[in-house]
Amino acid sequence: MEVNLTAGSGRVFMAGVLLLIFCIWVPILGRAQNASVSSSAANVVNIGAVFTLNSFIGRAAQPAILAAIDDVNSDSSILEGRKLNVIFQDTNCSGFLGTVEALQLMEKDVVAIIGPQSSGIAHVMSHVVNEFHIPLLSFGATDPTLSALQFPYFLRTTQSDYYQMYAIADLVDFFEWREVIAIFVDDDYGRNGISVLGDALAKKRAKISYKAAFTPGATKNEISDLLAGVNLMESRVFVVHVNPDSGLYIFSVAKVLGMLNNGYVWIATDWLPSVLDSSETVDPDQMNQLQGVVALRHHIPDSDRKKSFTSRWNKLKNKGISGLNSYAFYAYDSVSLVAHALDVFFKEGGNISFSSDPKLHDTNGSKLQLSTLHTFDGGQKLLQTLITTNFTGLSGQIQFDLEKNLIHPAYDVLNIGGTGFRRIGYWSNYSGLSVITPEILYTRPPNTSSSNHHLYSVIWPGEITAKPRGWVFPNNGKPLRIGVPDRVSFKDFVARDKGPLGVRGYCIDIFEAAVNLLPYAVPHTYMLYGNGLRNPSYDDLVSQVVGNKFDAAVGDITIVTNRTRIVDFTQPFMESGLVIVATVKETKSSPWAFLKPFTVQMWCVTGAFFIFVGAVVWILEHRINQEFRGPPSQQLITIFWFSFSTMFFSHRENTVSTLGRLVLIIWLFVVLIINSSYTASLTSILTVQQLTSRIEGIDSLISSNDKIGVQDGSFAWNYLIEELNIPVSRLVHLKDQEEYADALRLGPKEGGVAAIVDELPYIQVFLAKLNCAFRIVGQEFTKSGWGFAFQRDSPLAVDLSTAILQLSENGELQRIHDKWLSNKECSSQLSQVDENRLSLSSFWGLFLISGIACFVALTVFFFRTFCQYRRYGPEEKEEDDNEIDSPRRPPRPGCLVFIDKKEEEIKEALKRKDSKQRASNSTP
Repeated sequence: MEVNLTAGSGRVFMAGVLLLIFCIWVPILGRAQNASVSSSAANVVNIGAVFTLNSFIGRAAQPAILAAIDDVNSDSSILEGRKLNVIFQDTNCSGFLGTVEALQLMEKDVVAIIGPQSSGIAHVMSHVVNEFHIPLLSFGATDPTLSALQFPYFLRTTQSDYYQMYAIADLVDFFEWREVIAIFVDDDYGRNGISVLGDALAKKRAKISYKAAFTPGATKNEISDLLAGVNLMESRVFVVHVNPDSGLYIFSVAKVLGMLNNGYVWIATDWLPSVLDSSETVDPDQMNQLQGVVALRHHIPDSDRKKSFTSRWNKLKNKGISGLNSYAFYAYDSVSLVAHALDVFFKEGGNISFSSDPKLHDTNGSKLQLSTLHTFDGGQKLLQTLITTNFTGLSGQIQFDLEKNLIHPAYDVLNIGGTGFRRIGYWSNYSGLSVITPEILYTRPPNTSSSNHHLYSVIWPGEITAKPRGWVFPNNGKPLRIGVPDRVSFKDFVARDKGPLGVRGYCIDIFEAAVNLLPYAVPHTYMLYGNGLRNPSYDDLVSQVVGNKFDAAVGDITIVTNRTRIVDFTQPFMESGLVIVATVKETKSSPWAFLKPFTVQMWCVTGAFFIFVGAVVWILEHRINQEFRGPPSQQLITIFWFSFSTMFFSHRENTVSTLGRLVLIIWLFVVLIINSSYTASLTSILTVQQLTSRIEGIDSLISSNDKIGVQDGSFAWNYLIEELNIPVSRLVHLKDQEEYADALRLGPKEGGVAAIVDELPYIQVFLAKLNCAFRIVGQEFTKSGWGFAFQRDSPLAVDLSTAILQLSENGELQRIHDKWLSNKECSSQLSQVDENRLSLSSFWGLFLISGIACFVALTVFFFRTFCQYRRYGPEEKEEDDNEIDSPRRPPRPGCLVFIDKKEEEIKEALKRKDSKQRASNSTP
């Protein structure tokens, strides 16, 4: 926050010159010339206060400082019985007088200075206090360039405009505006604050479209001329960063010019709430000029001390004191900060003394009396104590970060309406815009994401609640300049015309339909780009938009990466992508076509499973099924016959075992699926027309050395060279559809091309007009779309994108497509036999199920056979009664012999064995 200064007071260099002049003209009070000069009153500590007393800030700051002095002096626990004494110096809104008053103040043994409120004076005074080691605590100089490194003895006890400008940038981003006009006073305070705003907006992809500066002390007529000029511009979002004494002139003139009506947005920095808070009574005429304005005010947390001080202030208002604004709280806390720091300073053994600076001495009879100026010996120690002091004041927590700024910067977001204003939210650098107080948010994890920003509803100028668009077409009588490619081929998309518009085509109809959906008029004129002999370069057309020759470009413009870096595109209105078109020929039928449905691997696995399943069924059946028995040669023939006859479900052998039937039924299901798939694939191969091309896709095109055709002006030329590394010597420019057809028919050996690379919409039109004489080969190898190009951050691009989506949803986009473009489609499928053959990957699940069934059946069979084998033994031979029984039992037969026996014989033998054992067990 600033006060209005004279025209030259904002420049540091000029102020330094004035300081030197003042040293010559103003008498300097004598001091004792000893090496150390002590304060004349040991129990009184002098501090200075330099600011404009008769200003919106000064009228609130002075009583606040006096109240703080009274509170400190009445508190016996602070300063160990010492008293604070404040010496006021009035700058009278003058940079020159401010410098004079500061020097006078430096003669009075002050240990700290409160003020100034002007950033220009703060720059000059910071050089002086750096020399004499006197801390300077400013409650009103908000210039972000008052650096802690450049001015070590400068300590800002209010919030820097650095944070306020980032709060405004968040507001602009929250309402999705992309351009603002900055109105500011042309001094250190105004210029440096707006400079930070530009940086903050750039991070949000927004910008200051125009900086409207006026000199300090500008007349009402000068302000009127300035506003009349910005009113002709496109942006309707105005950020006002001025002094409180001249700021209301801005809105007074804006009201007269009709700039506070529907569609305008006004954002004011903290100067405006300070003016309104300082006003003793509400001026209806003044409030009428501010309806709908959004403003920022320093956030002062609610506390008992704040309520007590406010009540105390209201009692003082009867004595002619102005209203209480946020700077009064910061002025009060500045005094409290000095008192707390001095208390620590004295408790740590510090004392107040001054010493002569050997660099300052009188020479050649000079009357400047520089030797009377002294340095505060304890200045460095007091400064460090001030920086490290941490306490809770009226304005909240008083604590400095590493850059000597107050921690937790926060602002109230106000909306002026009626006879006052209402708070619609808060901003803090901890969590951005929110409707929750910053004190509560400090207890939660930080989150400054834009998606978490919230504000209550705003009543804008004109008493509307709908968010203003924030821009209009410049009121300078100039229509929008639309660049249109002057095409010589594919004129259905866009072409020159003798009608009123001068152009026609699919793209033009879409643009006109989208513009008609906008809630505002868009005066525009089409301007052809190109010589009319060949298609122009679309990259050059987009560059003309960047160079401001055109405001936008409309046509079949492909959205590609290098173009999106320099312009803004609308939502795509047509999908596109690069494809390859080439000559094709019909494939002749092969006598071995019956083998094509399956891959070699599939044939091998299928044949192996036929034999495997036949062998499994033979194992399960031959012990109990007479049809699976006989000589080895006959059994081998049976296995093969049974296996392959299942392919046609013509096997004559019956299965009698449960396990054999289980395996067979699952295998027959597998055979059914394989037969059906084979039949369908073979039918397709023999009946569908098979087309082939020597170029199968982008990979085969790259690997060849044949010529490639590319349309004039297409981005495909650069894409093939830069992305696919195809030599320029292989590329051929083609002008129109006739050259397309001729080049393809000639072929690479006769001066033509092997293929043409172009975007899908063009190729579809080309093939439809030639009755599909050529075909698309391979797949679409890029994905993109067509859109309209606008200059960066143009709000029209966003609105037109919404309109294009509406056209798509209501079917108008398709109707325009059907009007201009053919619906005939050519099949792009060529005979890709290898790709269409059925492979094992499609059937391995069936084979797995069949294999598991065979494994389970064999496991059960061999387990049961093993159990029988353990119980089985040869019948003991009957001997004659006179012969002695043989002492040794005959051996058990071999496994293979046992397995080959019939099931009936095994069961009969086991029965006889069991009977003999029961008989022998019953004999005594």
